Amino acid sequence: MTVHGDADPRFDRLREVFAANLESGEELGAAIAVDLAGETLVDVWGGHADVARTRAWDRDTIVNVWSTTKEVTALAMLTLVERGLVDVDEPVATYWPEFAKNGKEDVLVRHVMSHTSGVSGWDQPFVVEDMYDREESTARLAAQAPWWEPGTASGYHAMNQGHLLGEIVRRVTGRTLTQYVAEEIAGPLGTDLQIGEKEQDDDRIAEIVPPPPLPIDFSQIDLESPMARTFMGPIADAAAANTIAWRRAELGALNGHTNARALARTFSVVSRGGEVDGVRLLSKSTIDLIFREQSRNVDLVLGVPLRFGIGFALPEPETLPYIPDERICFWGGWGGSLTVMFPDRGLTISYVMNKMAPGIIGSERSAGYVSEILAAVG
Repeated sequence: MTVHGDADPRFDRLREVFAANLESGEELGAAIAVDLAGETLVDVWGGHADVARTRAWDRDTIVNVWSTTKEVTALAMLTLVERGLVDVDEPVATYWPEFAKNGKEDVLVRHVMSHTSGVSGWDQPFVVEDMYDREESTARLAAQAPWWEPGTASGYHAMNQGHLLGEIVRRVTGRTLTQYVAEEIAGPLGTDLQIGEKEQDDDRIAEIVPPPPLPIDFSQIDLESPMARTFMGPIADAAAANTIAWRRAELGALNGHTNARALARTFSVVSRGGEVDGVRLLSKSTIDLIFREQSRNVDLVLGVPLRFGIGFALPEPETLPYIPDERICFWGGWGGSLTVMFPDRGLTISYVMNKMAPGIIGSERSAGYVSEILAAVG
């Protein structure tokens, strides 16, 4: 199976592992990129963009990256902090007054950015299609009560974090999250990145292959728990990502469409001190906010130990041993996509794919690629 693109010779082993995964069918189509202080060390892709294997995954293929989208939304929020338009220690209601209902008046912006707000999903009844109506879905979040005491623990905001933060972006800037990311992040950086997806790009989107069912036995879970309420409000449907309705919606937690090259360049902003090729989005002090630990607990929704800063996860060796326990921030998407930033090294790693791996946090494939990359860079 041919792997296309370029990689420094140090990454020959990574290329071999990638090719083997494509050859075995473990991967259908995927891409990997590595940026080190502005130098592209890896930009490779291969496989197919569709299940029928009639379309090759090429240089400009884009794919739905699921919760890796949350990193994009977090970066958008940090640019507002940088401009003095948002303070992470202010209540959400400072910017979105209607949110101060049912015990949420003291929910802070950083609580939403770190999954500790207590609002990790929608009260039922609520289905995937309801997320597409931004106005109604955000109004429902504003009206409901938190499911645990805000700020006390993380409970992964699996599908609604983008609605919560996107509404803050809209209230502060007068622009939708989709518009803001296009005009203030993707445009200035020249990256192939969008929240949602434009009709003109339909023919270059890779088809998502859903994973096996989530390894959760809901019959053994308290239906009033944050885990059950989050995963049932709404019940996730990976196949929805292949629909036009999904692609046209603004789902700032779920439907970023991009590739590894674009993600590596975008998030090298964090790894490279806030500036990329003369475009400055963040200062050192704003980047430092990411590393203000907000929670470290067995996540109330995902059920595994996690550690969150502001906008990104921080290393938690017990759950993700392939992420070194140093000054690193990261997150990934359902099925295995991820972007990892190493500010002390100037290193950014990104991986995207269309065949979703089982599980909730990471995948064996993403773990293998990250491990090979770190072995290569030393």
